[in-house]
Amino acid sequence: MSNPQTPSPANNDAPKPDVKGSKARQLMGMKGAQSGETNVWKIRLQLMKPITWIPLIWGVVCGAASSGSYTWTLENVLMAAACMLLSGPLMTGYTQTINDYYDREIDAINEPYRPIPSGAISIPQVKAQVFILLIGGWILAYGLDVWAQNDYPTITTIAVVGAFLAYIYSAPPLKLKQNGWLGNYALGASYITLPWCAGHALFGELNLTIVFLTMFYSLAGLGIAIVNDFKSVEGDRQLGLKSLPVMFGVTTAAWICVLSIDVFQAGIAAYLMSIQQNAYAVLLILLIIPQITFQDMYFLRDPLENDVKYQASAQPFLVLGMLVTGLAIGHAGL
Repeated sequence: MSNPQTPSPANNDAPKPDVKGSKARQLMGMKGAQSGETNVWKIRLQLMKPITWIPLIWGVVCGAASSGSYTWTLENVLMAAACMLLSGPLMTGYTQTINDYYDREIDAINEPYRPIPSGAISIPQVKAQVFILLIGGWILAYGLDVWAQNDYPTITTIAVVGAFLAYIYSAPPLKLKQNGWLGNYALGASYITLPWCAGHALFGELNLTIVFLTMFYSLAGLGIAIVNDFKSVEGDRQLGLKSLPVMFGVTTAAWICVLSIDVFQAGIAAYLMSIQQNAYAVLLILLIIPQITFQDMYFLRDPLENDVKYQASAQPFLVLGMLVTGLAIGHAGL
């Protein structure tokens, strides 16, 4: 006779929580990372959301490519790495920390396990982190202008504009994120225009063509920004924030999201054809096709459940398209 207290094989085979995976997701600042953390430096890193640094770092690469002047020397590699540090850990880290500070009431509803609403880090500690990242970013930006021998402190100006946009995006009374259109465009421009222009100014002469082109490209980035609104629909609705999923409903907002990504990228491809960069234009179009496939497979069917899966599968094609555009501009010598 078997012992009734002996665990059954089924119980022994029950899946165990992925503690290590959850910890990693938490440190990266990813959605759904609910494991607790007590190390204050890991908490500070979580506030900075390293997962969000990647598009900004990539934007610097695209800017270097569009300058048409980047060469693979040790000095240029070091300059690019310093600009990536500026755009990613410092300025994006500042942006994400200040956003979490002003979003602590929303996070208490949507993600109560995050560092600030959970009490894992104190408000004075958060304010100190914001200040240190901001001042560190501005100092590095000025150092890059000196290093690049820019007559005008272009990179410093970009860093100041970026910090201002981050503040009015998150903080009252403007709090641009309360407006679905303005807030998401400001976010898209911060992820595309600012690092791209910084990378371009580091190795070349920044001009209005590059500024306007990247601002147009940011309309595709608007769609990426909208994706982030789906995870906080309930909290936004309760607090009266007018995100696009709240204003138009989940289904309509999902269509706005994917169309903005695809249509404005197609517009960029048309522009590349107009400047005789046909091969790059065709390559960009070919990169849009798998995006549309993943939009249909994941996002349009269930944007609330599949937002992270969609970003992981489709966003690489968007960022590759940015590099293709940067290379085309550099080749055209604009």
